[in-house]
Amino acid sequence: MESTHRQLLAAAFVTLACAASGAQAATWAASSPATSSCSASNLFATWSYGSYGFNNDVWSPCSNLAAGAQTIWANSNADWGVWSDQPNTGGIKSYPHISYTVNRTISSLATLTSTVSATTPSGGAWESTYDIWVGNNAHEIMLWLNYTGTPGGCGNVKPISYNWTSAGCAIPVYTNVSVGGSTWNVYRGNNGNNMVYSFLRTTKTNNTTVDVRAILNYLKNLGWMGDLVVGDVQYGFEITSSAGGMNFGSKNFSVTVK
Repeated sequence: MESTHRQLLAAAFVTLACAASGAQAATWAASSPATSSCSASNLFATWSYGSYGFNNDVWSPCSNLAAGAQTIWANSNADWGVWSDQPNTGGIKSYPHISYTVNRTISSLATLTSTVSATTPSGGAWESTYDIWVGNNAHEIMLWLNYTGTPGGCGNVKPISYNWTSAGCAIPVYTNVSVGGSTWNVYRGNNGNNMVYSFLRTTKTNNTTVDVRAILNYLKNLGWMGDLVVGDVQYGFEITSSAGGMNFGSKNFSVTVK
């Protein structure tokens, strides 16, 4: 009876959360409030589905930047999404995402690929992006698939970069690099905690398969990092603003490691 009671409470929570946010009914959901407090509920709510993990990841209140309300929901790695109502102010508020832990050195990988199909809003300021962590989180590789800025490092979202134009646009280190199944502009910088390599897809898309291993070997061949251990392969939506509430979805996400 106790187990049944817990299940009924969980189901009621999901129904209420989805009704409040406009998200669909789901196996799991978690809602965080509009807040400037790092101790607010569900900012980093997590859920596991097989080898995949989910995180609401509303991290801006822990960096002294107020965030809006957000609800993440999931049925599986192939069906999840988020409703987010982030204020129209500068700075990233959240990165709701799915993750898969690889825990292998780059040279030991014969295959590391990932597939995703996403739905994204027409407004706001955000990136639909992979976030790949290497070398005990010393290196962060971001693969921007779709985003509201420009491939040239301008607009309302911009990559981390060492170099900037007088107009405030990030300057790529390399342009039109064909690797991993797509063509990218490549940026390099540091966020104060780790190196960041941002690959901005020159043609934006919501549907793709990425050869992550090829991108890691590209960075290794540049000498930007060594034969290090690949930690998490994450994919999600880095949201700066989504005023009024916007829906983001992910279908058919998977990671293949051999």
